[in-house]
Amino acid sequence: MTEPAFSVSMAADDADVAAAQRLRYRVFVEELGGDGPLVDHRARRERDPFDPVCRHLVLRDMTRPEGDRVVGAYRLLDQAGAARIGRFYSEDEYDLSALRTSGRRLLELGRSCLHPEYRGGLAMYHLWNALAEVIRADGIDILFGVASFHGTDVTRLAGPLSILHHRHRAPAALRPVARPPQGIAMDLLAEDRIDRPAAMRRMPALIKAYLRLGGTVGQGAWVDHQFNTTDICLLVETDRLTDRGRAIYARPRP
Repeated sequence: MTEPAFSVSMAADDADVAAAQRLRYRVFVEELGGDGPLVDHRARRERDPFDPVCRHLVLRDMTRPEGDRVVGAYRLLDQAGAARIGRFYSEDEYDLSALRTSGRRLLELGRSCLHPEYRGGLAMYHLWNALAEVIRADGIDILFGVASFHGTDVTRLAGPLSILHHRHRAPAALRPVARPPQGIAMDLLAEDRIDRPAAMRRMPALIKAYLRLGGTVGQGAWVDHQFNTTDICLLVETDRLTDRGRAIYARPRP
């Protein structure tokens, strides 16, 4: 593959948002088997009601043919956008009362995805560097959002879910709580019964990346049959980023 020439920016118009939705369709619908009432299968666009009140961060590889350049995307929902639609996306799955009453400035991240050809390289770092600029400009205190394991058979996810519960839960004063009836406990195994190497192999790369940044998780997981995923709620307090995380966010774009 030709060396990529990355460019990252906020979506400027409906065409940019549509390009991000087409990438989301490829990842969340075709690859992961998700669906939803607003998914446009004819146009191959994964959409939902939150898109109009969000900002969309898009990563392009300018060496690709025009019309097929978007290879990464993030969706950003701030408190003003959440007020316009009446809730954060995560609130369908998690009680966010602790976050909402914290007095902290919040930014919800969602629909994070990369084209399959760009995973495991520098693409995510370009998105994170652009996200760092948003954090600084908007004075964000806490990043949060749902992240997913593929599949809804929680017995197969007992190891990684249990590690998250025992070692990475958010402080009680900030901790989101999974809503019933699809909310489930994550302490499926006692800590001394977890095969840690095997469990970490089953942990999605994005979740491991946020843990390396100092991320923590809410109480319980939420089984999303519509998207064929098991979700957790991740939080990152921007003033408590790990040293490694600060290095990532401070790194100038190549």
